[in-house]
Amino acid sequence: MVAPPAATPLTDTEYHRLSGELLAAVEATVDRWLQDDVIDIDTQRTGGLLELVFPGGRRIVINTQPPLHEVWLAARQGYHFRHVDGRWVERDGGEFFDVLSASASEYAGRPLRFAAA
Repeated sequence: MVAPPAATPLTDTEYHRLSGELLAAVEATVDRWLQDDVIDIDTQRTGGLLELVFPGGRRIVINTQPPLHEVWLAARQGYHFRHVDGRWVERDGGEFFDVLSASASEYAGRPLRFAAA
């Protein structure tokens, strides 16, 4: 069994900045797709929780977890991401934007790619 990557130590301030940038990048991508008529994904944000609602009603929920300095993503299954060397990485090494892109593509029925701002 492979050990999960060690998280980069963050202060609470750093965590809030980095997790806020992550949510903002996701929102900006969805807004751009809506403006360019790529796909209509509704977003609903309450504090550190961002919900993406796809045509047909399927949802992806992204939620910050400040006490743990993690970001959680819930789609078909749940993922917990830690900040490691400048990236949000899951225990098995999967990167946040790759996991989000795969889940969003499945729900949309077409390729969608999220990336950091």
